[in-house]
Amino acid sequence: MPCLFLGHGSPMNAIEDNPTTRVWRALGTRLPRPRAIVCISAHWRTRGSAVTAMAQPRTIHDFGGFPPPLFAVQYPAQGSPAVAARVAELIGEGRVALDQTWGLDHGSWSVLVHLYPEADIPVVQLSLDVALDASGHYRLARALTALREEGVLIIGSGNVVHNLMRMDWTPGASPQAWATRFALWAKQRVMVGDHAALAAYHDQGEDARLAVPTDEHYLPLLYCLAQQQGDDRLEFANEEIIGGSISMLCVLIGI
Repeated sequence: MPCLFLGHGSPMNAIEDNPTTRVWRALGTRLPRPRAIVCISAHWRTRGSAVTAMAQPRTIHDFGGFPPPLFAVQYPAQGSPAVAARVAELIGEGRVALDQTWGLDHGSWSVLVHLYPEADIPVVQLSLDVALDASGHYRLARALTALREEGVLIIGSGNVVHNLMRMDWTPGASPQAWATRFALWAKQRVMVGDHAALAAYHDQGEDARLAVPTDEHYLPLLYCLAQQQGDDRLEFANEEIIGGSISMLCVLIGI
């Protein structure tokens, strides 16, 4: 299977028809059909790693202030206790909790409603362990590479640049210079396979501080890159920076 990093942006993308959602829908028609999906969302952070292991994960509306139609969205995909157990096995005994309470947050379902609108593929979520640094997340993710050979699609859902405090709400706002520089730097490092530099993104100084003020939206990129094999073809999609400070970049590996 390929693996994907998707810049997910606003939860409103779940119910809108726009350039971002059209990219996702087109991508869904190209992908080989997986037997299951493992999604790493920016919006599930835990102390220690956890993976959803219930048979029927709930749709979590983990936001406020949006219109009622967004809260009405349900993504009734089945879970997969077997895939959850396999994730835990690969990462290592005792390192991953088999969670029965979380479900699918908007980092997962807001993209999946476009990729797989029938919700007919089992989905599990893997959390972000708050105790790990970026290199630790990358090393943990490397343990999952066998899933690609087992028909499992790995999706990282976040944003390479994500600074809500610096957003410009003016329609058609131009990208801020630091956002453009950091997004370009990240794309160039992905192109040459320099995963060590991407894990050490703090070395980019002020641009990194502004682009990644907190790491939860950046880390899913590392989970995707950790699956990359030497002969994998790379594609990039949707390189728009919205609101001046949110990169919607998508990275497609092995597609």
